[in-house]
Amino acid sequence: MTADPLFDLSGRVAVVTGGMGQLGSVYASGLAERGMRVASLDLVSGDTPDGVRAFACDVTDRAAIVNVLAEIAAEWGTPHLLVNNAGLDSPPDAPAEEVGPFETYPESSFDAVLDVNVKGAFLCCQVIGGAMARAGRGSIVNVSSIYGLLSPVQDLYAFRRERGETFVKPVAYSVSKSAVLNLTRYLATYWAGVGVRVNTLTLAGVWNDQPPEFLEAYSARAPMGRMLRAEEALGAVVFLASDGSSYVTGSNVVVDGGWSAW
Repeated sequence: MTADPLFDLSGRVAVVTGGMGQLGSVYASGLAERGMRVASLDLVSGDTPDGVRAFACDVTDRAAIVNVLAEIAAEWGTPHLLVNNAGLDSPPDAPAEEVGPFETYPESSFDAVLDVNVKGAFLCCQVIGGAMARAGRGSIVNVSSIYGLLSPVQDLYAFRRERGETFVKPVAYSVSKSAVLNLTRYLATYWAGVGVRVNTLTLAGVWNDQPPEFLEAYSARAPMGRMLRAEEALGAVVFLASDGSSYVTGSNVVVDGGWSAW
C-alpha cells in the first residue's frame, strides 16, 4: 500500500528534546518508524532504536544547542521538525517544602522549572527554529499540559493529605506550561511568512504506574475514565510534523480525553 503523501515523513529530520524520557522516547521511536532521522536530545545519552541518534545536551545551555545543531546539520541537514518536549516537574519524592503551601514554595524550585520548561524551549526555538526559518520551512511542536490551561485539581492528591502528608501540587509547572502557549503564538506569527509553523500540543496526565488512589481520583474526573497512554500522544505529533497540517500554525492541539471540556 502506498503511503499517504499528506502524512509521509520519510527522509525528514526531527529533533526531540527530552528524548530519553517516557514521552520523548515514544516520539523519537515513532517518528523514526515513519522514516524520519531523529536526534534525541537529553542530559544523558543511551541506547536508541534504529533511526534515532542520542545527543547529550542541556537545553538551558545555548552553546550546547548550537554545537548539537552543527553536528545534526553536518550529518543530516537542517531539521524539519523540533519537538520541545523536555520538561521538569516536582517528582513524587520532592522535598516537603516543594509540595507545601504556595506561600512558602521555594524560589529556587520555581527558577529550576522555568529554566527548563520555558527557557529551554525558548533557546531551542532560537537556535533550531532559527535554522529552520533560514531554510524556509519547518514545524515546531511545543509540548504543554492541561495544567497550563487549567488550575491543577488539588483534590486529586487528597489521599496524600488523608494519610497525614502535606501535599499541594506546586505552582511552577502550571506557570511554565502556560508560558509555552504564548511562546507558540508569538513565534507562529513571527515566522508565518517564512514557512515555519509553530503549534502547542497540550496533553492530559500520562499513565506511569501512579499510586492506585491517584489513578482512581484522576479517572473519576476524566470524561474518558482513564489517563493518557504515552503512545496516544504520537498521532498528534505526526500530524503536526506532516503536510497534513500545512495550514495549521499558532494552534493548541489538546489531547486530554475530554479533561478540559468540563
